[in-house]
Amino acid sequence: MPEHHLSEEVLMAYAAGSLPEALSLVVASHATLCPSCRADVEAYEALGGSLIEDIDPAALPEATLSDIFARLDADEAGGASEPWGSTHTPARRDFENSSIPRPLRDYLDQDLAALAWRPVIRGVEEAEIKLAGAGVRTRLMRIKAGVAMPRHTHAGEEVTLVLEGGYSDAEGHFARGDVQIADPSVDHQPVADEGEACICLVVSDAPLKLTGPIGRLLNPFISY
Repeated sequence: MPEHHLSEEVLMAYAAGSLPEALSLVVASHATLCPSCRADVEAYEALGGSLIEDIDPAALPEATLSDIFARLDADEAGGASEPWGSTHTPARRDFENSSIPRPLRDYLDQDLAALAWRPVIRGVEEAEIKLAGAGVRTRLMRIKAGVAMPRHTHAGEEVTLVLEGGYSDAEGHFARGDVQIADPSVDHQPVADEGEACICLVVSDAPLKLTGPIGRLLNPFISY
C-alpha cells in the first residue's frame, strides 16, 4: 500500500475532469496502484453524478448536456474512459512488464526495456512521453540502484510517481505507487534504493535548479 498520496483537491479535480492530460495520467496510474485513492476517486465521481441528476436540464446548454450523457453512457458500459480533454488514442497492447499501470501502458508502444532511454547523467536515464500541453514535460526516469541524483530544487512543480524500486530523500522513502510533489520549497537529493533500478513517471512544468556547490555553477548550462 503506498504511503505518499495525492491531495483530495487533485483527486477531486481528476474526478471532475479538470486536470491537464499529464497530471491525469499520474493520477490514473497512482489510483491503479493505490486502493485508497482509487476509492476516493470513485466516490467523487459518484458524488458528481448525483449532483448532475439534481441539475435542472433547462439550466444547461444542449451541448453540455449531450457531453455529460455521453460520458455517463460510456461509464455504464464499463469502458475505461480517457481523462477529459485528452486527445490520446490508447495503444491497448499487452506488455511483458506487468509493473506498468494500465493507464500508462496505454501511452507506450513497447516495454520499458525497449524504450528509447537517453542518458542524462551517469546512472540516470530518461524516456520522453509526448503529451498535449505546452510547457509541461512528461517522462519516465530510470535511476541505477544506489545512485544519488544531484542536489537540486525546482523552478516550478514536479510530480513523481514511483513505478519500480524506490528512493529516499529528506522527505522520506518513496516506493512503488508513492507520489512526491516537489516545488521551489523543496531542496533534496533523491538516492535510489540498493538492489534494483528506480523507475518513475515524472511530470514537471519547469527545469530543476542544482543547489550543490558545483551544481550552482552549472545551472546556466542546463535546461533539464
